[in-house]
Parts: sequence; structure tokens; C-alpha cells
Amino acid sequence: MSMKRRDFLLTTTLAAGAAPWVGQAGLLSGSRQNMCGYAAPKLGKIRVGIIGLGNRGKGAVKRLGMIRDVEIVALCDLREEMVEKSQTILAKAGRRKAKSFFGTQDAWMKLVEMDLDLIYIVTPWRWHTPMAVYAMKNGKHAATEVPAAVTIDEAWELVETSEKTGKHCMMLENCCYDFFELQTFNMVRQGVFGELTHAEGAYIHALCGLIANENGYYQDQWRFKQNNGKSGNLYPTHGLGPVAQCMDINRGNRFKHLVSMSSQEAAFTEWAKEKGRDKYADLENYRGDMNTTMIKCARGETIMVQHDVSTPRPYSRIHLIQGTKGMARKWPKQRIALDHKWQSDEQMKELKAKYEHPLSRTMGDIARKVGGHGGMDFIMDYRLIYCLKNGLPLDQDVYDAAAWSSIFPLSVKSTAKDSQSVEVPDFTRGAWRVNMPWGVVDVDPSKLRVVEI
Repeated sequence: MSMKRRDFLLTTTLAAGAAPWVGQAGLLSGSRQNMCGYAAPKLGKIRVGIIGLGNRGKGAVKRLGMIRDVEIVALCDLREEMVEKSQTILAKAGRRKAKSFFGTQDAWMKLVEMDLDLIYIVTPWRWHTPMAVYAMKNGKHAATEVPAAVTIDEAWELVETSEKTGKHCMMLENCCYDFFELQTFNMVRQGVFGELTHAEGAYIHALCGLIANENGYYQDQWRFKQNNGKSGNLYPTHGLGPVAQCMDINRGNRFKHLVSMSSQEAAFTEWAKEKGRDKYADLENYRGDMNTTMIKCARGETIMVQHDVSTPRPYSRIHLIQGTKGMARKWPKQRIALDHKWQSDEQMKELKAKYEHPLSRTMGDIARKVGGHGGMDFIMDYRLIYCLKNGLPLDQDVYDAAAWSSIFPLSVKSTAKDSQSVEVPDFTRGAWRVNMPWGVVDVDPSKLRVVEI
């Protein structure tokens, strides 16, 4: 953002009597802490408890177990066998056995009450906010899988708890750390695309078989139950997070309002009939196949976010950034256009060499070896631990968790009201006008604390 625009926003904020603030990451009204730019005290070895050891959870155990500054102290899942599988992962990594919690719906609370620094939450969506809130109230930082909240009340609860406790609440939006997303973010920061005007993101992923799976892929079919009854963008953050960072959301800009609409439901029914799964066909309240949500930002930009996990389309998060000087789009092929011309393959290589994000340069080779969606999961985890260890602000704060997640319930509301415009809450209470944008970050390459691979 230009200094003129930043000065204008600051002036209008003070003139309008916005919420009290004391500088970046200073105190807000009362004893509330502005968590944007907030740096918690440095930690030594980060003692971690992991809740949820299913599909994503076991991967988190493996990745965090590769980081020398992490001690996985405790593991929890409703199912004992999942805990034991994760203990085996720790043993193979040469790590000490963690304390096990399992068997009851509230076993996780005992884990949270242990002497830990970070609670890492990898559970079904409905547990994300309760677990993160309980963690912060018990003096721990919280990191939760996406979405961080499924209602607006939950989003506010996360914000208020983080501000009052001074504990981080990071939503684990791994797609912000994918390699092309990092490169385009760096290009935005270098002004390559000019002033941004529009962006697009999506989660388009054919999941019918997994959503209808009755053998425990999604325990107790929790994801089917989420889809059966709500029509909107139920999973917005993978496509939205990376472009929101490019557009300085909560840091000089914010989501203002949105409109949302869904197509009819057809693909899930057709899939069900073809597979002889008729009980999943013609469901009265199953969400529409494609949801399209349009968001208007305070600075004027627009963002389109789509969600479709039914139709037989190739996977896509779109990731489109449009500015006054050019644009980038990731799917179906990484393409960049400057001055109305698509860049050639050779020019794309030159742009990558020039604008590769420092995190990709520093950690790319290691991250690809460790894995996790091609390496982005490991970059995310390592950067989180690095910031906690060194007392640095996190790349994603609680306001990001709240704002990005809020598109879920707000899109459902707009869709149900024939696509009426719905206001997006300002979870920063006005501080977005003075919060500084996220920078081009890195980790110290001479001090990579990773076990031998």
C-alpha cells in the first residue's frame, strides 16, 4: 500500500474515533492486546500436545517430530489405536514416548491442562474453537486446522480470548506456504503486478467418495454431516488465505461485505446413483454443487472464492492475483502475464529465479523431502515453531483465523437469503487501519533445526 493511502487511513481512523490502540501490537481498549504484530516471550524447546490423530494428525506428528526444537509431550485421540500409531511414528523418529490420552470426549482437556507451550489441534471442525479457547485460557498458544471457527460467535470468541490472554491463535492455513503462492506474494510486495484490484481463490476437489465413506475416513462421517444441511462456501480458507495476505487483509485493508450463491445439487446425487449408494441421492438439504462468493474489500478490491467438492473436475485452488500491471494464476498451469502478454516458459523460469520467496530458497529442499502436500505443510510448521522460539510475530494471527473462517457462515447466510449482501465483521475493531502488512519473512538458514532426513 502506498504511504499516501496509509496516511489517509490513519488520519480517517483517528478522526472517526476508532477503537483505542497503542501502536502496532500495543494495547487495545482496557487490557486487550492487539495480536497483529504481537511477539510473545521467547521459548526454548517448544513442548507440544497434539489433539486429533487421524488423516492430518499423524502427518503433523511426523513433521513436528522432525524439528529439533519441538518435544511432543502428549497425544490425544478418541481412538486408542490412533494414539498408538502416532507413538510408533515418534519411536521411528527416535523420539521419546508421549503421554497418551484417549477413550472419552473430554480426554483432550486433561492434555491441555499439562505443562505445555503449544496445543496443536487436528480434529473435526466443531472442536476447533472450543479446544483453542480452552488452550489459551490455560496459558498455551493454540494452532488449529482450518477452519478455525464455524460460526461468527466462535470467531469472536477466538479473538477475545487471544486478546485477553496474550496467547497466539494461529489457523494452520498451509496453502499460504505453497511455493507459487509464496512467489506471487513476494512479487506483490515488489510491486510487479502494480496496484491489486481483484483476486480469486477456490477449493475445487472431488471428494464424493470420501464424504460418503462409512469406514472412518472422516470419523462418524462428520464431514458429510457438515455438507448435509448448509449451502455456502463451507471451506473457504485454502483459496482465500494466500490472496488475503497479498491484499493486506487486517493490515491496512479488510473484508467489507459479501454476496454468495450456490448452484443446485446434482453431482453428489449422480455419483451416489452410479455407485449404488442411493441413500446419498436426492437429499433435501445437501449443499449445492458449486458455491461462488464475492467479497468487497475496504480499499476497493474484489475477491471471488469458490467451493465445489462434488463435481468431477480437476483439483484447483485457482490462486489468481490481478493488478494494474499484470496477473498470475496457478491452475491449471502456473502462468504470469505482464503488460498484456503471457510470459514464456523461459521468462517464467527467470521470474522464479528473481522472485522466489526466501522461505522457498531456505527450506524448499528440506520441505520437499519431509513432505506434506509437497512441502508446504512442513514450511508452515517450521515457521510456526521458529517464531515461537525466537519471540517473533506469527505469520497468521487470530484476526486472520477469524476473518478467513467467517466466510463460511456468512456465505451460508447470504445464500439462504437469495444472495443478499452480508457485512463482514471487523474483528480488529478498527486496528486494521494501522496494523502493518505482513512482510517477506525467512528463517535463519545457518540455524535450521531439523533432524537428519
